Amino acid sequence: MVVVTQQTGRSGFLARLQDSPTRWIAYGIVMGLASGLVAALFFLALEVASQLTFGLLAGMPQPIPPGDAVVHLEAVGSGEPRRWVFFLLPVVGGLLSGLLVYRFAPEAEGHGTDEMIRAFHHQRGVIRTRVPFVKGIATLCTLAGGGSAGKEGPIMQIGAGLGSFLGTRLGLTARDRRVLLLAGAAGGLGAIFRAPLGSAITAIEVLYHEDFESDALIPCVISSVTAYVLFILLIGGQRIFAVPEFPLLTPLEVPGYLLLALITVPVGWGYIRLFYGTRDRVFRRLPIPRPLRPMLGGLGVGLIGLTFPQAYGAGWGYIQEALDGQLVIQTMGWILLAKILATSLTIGSGGSGGVFGPTLFIGGMLGGVIGYGGQLIAPELFPHPSAYVLVGMASFFAGVASAPIGAMLMVTEMTGGYALLPPLMLVSVVAILLMRHISIYENQLKDRFHSPAHIADLTINVLEEMNVSDVFNETIDIPTVTPGTGFQALRELIVASREATVPVVDSDGRLVGLLTAEQLRPVMDEHQLNYVVVAGDICAPPFNLHRDDDLYRAHELFRASGCPQIPVLDVAREGRPPRIIGMLDYRDMMRAYGQELARRRET
Repeated sequence: MVVVTQQTGRSGFLARLQDSPTRWIAYGIVMGLASGLVAALFFLALEVASQLTFGLLAGMPQPIPPGDAVVHLEAVGSGEPRRWVFFLLPVVGGLLSGLLVYRFAPEAEGHGTDEMIRAFHHQRGVIRTRVPFVKGIATLCTLAGGGSAGKEGPIMQIGAGLGSFLGTRLGLTARDRRVLLLAGAAGGLGAIFRAPLGSAITAIEVLYHEDFESDALIPCVISSVTAYVLFILLIGGQRIFAVPEFPLLTPLEVPGYLLLALITVPVGWGYIRLFYGTRDRVFRRLPIPRPLRPMLGGLGVGLIGLTFPQAYGAGWGYIQEALDGQLVIQTMGWILLAKILATSLTIGSGGSGGVFGPTLFIGGMLGGVIGYGGQLIAPELFPHPSAYVLVGMASFFAGVASAPIGAMLMVTEMTGGYALLPPLMLVSVVAILLMRHISIYENQLKDRFHSPAHIADLTINVLEEMNVSDVFNETIDIPTVTPGTGFQALRELIVASREATVPVVDSDGRLVGLLTAEQLRPVMDEHQLNYVVVAGDICAPPFNLHRDDDLYRAHELFRASGCPQIPVLDVAREGRPPRIIGMLDYRDMMRAYGQELARRRET
C-alpha cells in the first residue's frame, strides 16, 4: 500500500482515506459513477447495434420494452424481411465473440455472473484489466447477433472488473478488493435494471446458496444508487416494463401461485441440467477449435429462430407482450422451451453473455402459461394473469440461482408492482426450498464457512468459540524443573519425558519459564556444560493458559512462543500461586478444530 501511494504522489490523502471508517462511502460513489457510466455506454451501444442488425440488415426488428425504447434509428426495419440474414446473425455473432474471447481473455466466455463469483471466492477478487473490455465487446457481438443471452450478467462482470482494477491500483487488501468487486457488480446491475436496492442485495446474495456477503452491503448500496442516478440522468428513468396496478393478494389466488411454484421446480431442474449438459457433454467434447464452438452454437440458435424468432437476444420486448396479453398460451409455452434450448446453445458453446436475463425471460413465460391458462379454466382463481408473468420471473430466478430476496426486489422496482410482494415471497420461498441443492451458478458456495475468502475469519471465529477446557486433559503429574537444575539433569529429563515442553518453576511453584528440546538440541552433546549451564539460563519466557481461555488466544500464544505445548494453570488461591494442572498440546488443539469444522459442515 505504501508503494502505491508513493507512486501516485498522494500518499497522505490515500493513507488517510484507507484508514478512515467512511472510506466505503467514497469507494462506493466512485464505483457507482464508473459502473453507471459504463452501463449507460454499453446499453446505448447494444441498442444501436441491435437495431442495425435486426432492423437494417435483417429487416426483422425485435420488440423493445417501454423503458428501453431510447434509441430510434430512421429507416430501420422498413424494408422486406431477409430471413436468411436473420438466420445467419447468431452464426456471425458467435464467430466474432469466440475469436475475441479466446484470443484475448478466455475467462470472458460464458455467463459473466458466474465468473464474478469465481473471482470473489478463488481469485482474491482479481480480474484481469482487459476482461471488462473483452467481455463488453464480445457480448455486443453475441446479443446484436441474436444469441440467446442476457446483458445483465456481463455488465456485472464488467462492473466487477472495474472494482478489481480500482482495488489493485489503490493497493487494497484482498478482502477490500473483493468488496470493491461486489460494489462494481452492484452498480452495473442497478443501472442496467434501474433497480438499485434489489441489485445491491443480489450482488451480495448470489455468492452463496444460504448466506449473504454482509460486509459489502453498504458499499454495494451506495454504488448501486449512484450508478442508478447517473444512468437515469443519461438514459432516462422510465421503468423497463409497463404494468397495470395490481390489487392486494386475496386468499383465492394462493392456490394458483402455489401451482406456479411447484411447476417452477421441475422446469428449473431441466433448464440447469440441459444448460450444463450441453456445455460439458456436447461442446467441450467437440474436436474443433474453441473459438469456432460459439459459431456452431449460433447455428443451432439460427435454426431455432427460423420458427421461434422470440428466442433471439434478450427478448425483453416479448415479456412486455406477455404482460399485455398479446401472446397466446401455446406460443408462450413453445417460446419457453425454445429459449431454454437457445440459451444452452449460446452460452454452453462458449458465447459471451449472461443467463440472468434469459432466466427471467423463461420464468416470465412460464408464469404467463400458468396465469393465462388458469384464467381459461378457473377465472375466479386467476383474476390477474399478467401478474403471473412478473411473479414467474422472480420465482424462477430465485429457484435456479438461490437468490430470492434480490430477485423479488428487482422485479418490483422494475415494474412498480409492489402489491405483488406477497405472492413473490410465497412462490420464491417455495421454489428455493425445493431447489436448494442445485444452481445455475456452479461457482456459488453454500455459505461463508465454505469460501476461501473467509478462511481466516472462519479460523478465528471457530477458535474463539472453543475453550482450553474443551481440549486438554487435566493432570497434576507434570514434570517440572527449577531454574537451578543442571544441564545433565535437563538433558536426561527431556530424553525420558513424554512431554515436549517442560515448565520451569521457582521454589514457590510459580511458573518462570518454558524449556523445550529445541533449546537443548544445539548443545545436547556438550557434556562439559553440566557445571556452567542451568535451566534458568536457557529457558524461554513463561506462557500460560487457563481453563476458560478461548483457543484463539491459545493459537496466538503457540505462534508467539514457538512451544509445542503450553501449561494450563488453575486459579490462584490465597496463600499459594496458581499451579500447573495440565499441558495443552498444539496437535490436540488443531485436531479439535478440525473436528469442529467437520461437525459444522455436516449441520
